[in-house]
Amino acid sequence: MAVMHGEAPTAPIGIQPFLGRAGPILFAQGGSGTSDRIRAVIVRPAGEPAPVVATDAGPVETVELVTLFGRTLHACDLSLPSGTTASYQVDDRSYRVVSPAMPDMRIGYVSCNGQEENDLDRDLRERDLVWQRLADENREKPFALLLQGGDQLYADDVLRCHPDVERWESLPKTERGAVALTPDITETLRRFYFDRYLITYSRPAFASLAASVPSIMMWDDHDIIDGWGSHPAELLDSPVGRAIFAAAREMFLIFQLAAAPGELPPIARDRTGTSLGTVVRYPGLSIIAPDLRSERRLHQVMGEAGWRVLDRAFAETPEGDRILVLSSIPALGPRLSWAEFAADILPGSNEYEDDLRDQWQSRTHREEWRRFLALLAGWEESGKGRLTVVSGEIHLATRGEMKLKGGGILHQLVASGISHPAPSAAYPRVLGLLARFGESPLEGRKIRILPLPDYRTTYAGERNYLVLERRRSEWSASWELEHTGRTRPLLI
Repeated sequence: MAVMHGEAPTAPIGIQPFLGRAGPILFAQGGSGTSDRIRAVIVRPAGEPAPVVATDAGPVETVELVTLFGRTLHACDLSLPSGTTASYQVDDRSYRVVSPAMPDMRIGYVSCNGQEENDLDRDLRERDLVWQRLADENREKPFALLLQGGDQLYADDVLRCHPDVERWESLPKTERGAVALTPDITETLRRFYFDRYLITYSRPAFASLAASVPSIMMWDDHDIIDGWGSHPAELLDSPVGRAIFAAAREMFLIFQLAAAPGELPPIARDRTGTSLGTVVRYPGLSIIAPDLRSERRLHQVMGEAGWRVLDRAFAETPEGDRILVLSSIPALGPRLSWAEFAADILPGSNEYEDDLRDQWQSRTHREEWRRFLALLAGWEESGKGRLTVVSGEIHLATRGEMKLKGGGILHQLVASGISHPAPSAAYPRVLGLLARFGESPLEGRKIRILPLPDYRTTYAGERNYLVLERRRSEWSASWELEHTGRTRPLLI
């Protein structure tokens, strides 16, 4: 594995100090039916001895994934027996892991882990209240996988990490190419994302989960900056804009895909690295996570590389598999063309244009949205297996259904956010009104946005997470809501 070295400069503006230790953090790599492959990452201060790792089968080799800014990330690849509960040890501590290949198993899904400004200033107990509930639930009834569907960190404070980046952000979007990129800006950006991940991964509730539940993660805009890709080319392609994306991508690969610098993990299916879409498979289960950010532009969600990864992922899925598709932005949603029209003509409303264009349902993405929906619907209608979309991004919980030819139903489950504060009451009401009009982008396949089981409104304005459960061959979903509690299970 490639190794990079860096000094530990003074922490940049807006970053609280990190003590230098985190992990183990587990990353799911798939399973064969005989063994489950998991990569574990453990963070130690640079210069400390590497951790000692073992499974019941014996010692496990640990390698240096990367050393940066005074910390070393050690990595090891665990092979645990499939279809059972196994254990591994780090130094003198043991951890138990449930196999996704067990006939009865549970999967957690979360998104939107933070807020747009001053996320580090929040009271940790209040911020991570729902995270702690998820960690407590895992201790009682362990999860086999944790799906993290986008905005694993809110990195928007990166725009305050350096005076020249602040100046770049203060300019009109079409004039940001005027700010020159310097080596100091580049290193400050890298340090910002590096430290923000370490802070995020060292929080107690997350750390408890991450050590025993392997994650599958896909990024979204706030893992870079708000609305990344749905901005003018002059912003995206400016020297500072390119450096922001490069730093965010580098740290996403390290901290969310557990890849060494300059390498791609096996679950990333585009070996050029243009798209970072991933596929993780277990017997009877495929998790497909398209990358909706790396190639995003004002008029496209994915480019050629992203679509190749997605088309191939479906083509190679074994017949009979249950597919879980992680769409970081909801695939089924209310009609937005009227809202976009209003944003075009009403004074003061153009600030919402980027947010509206960020959605699959935007009029600028309509043909691409049809292509995405046709791929999802085609799998179910082919009779090859069942498919469920899980999504986040909107800071609310809801669900959607698309009626399919032949009488089937495609389910979408939205859980967002795990720690983002609940929005004002007006937001879910407005979305609920838009949802009443329905949408039919594919002929003969009506989309409906529906309330959670027994919930009184279409959108639930509470912090939340999603639980998927398989009992033998039957799947169900339930939401844990901050104030309302657990919903009745929904058969999917």
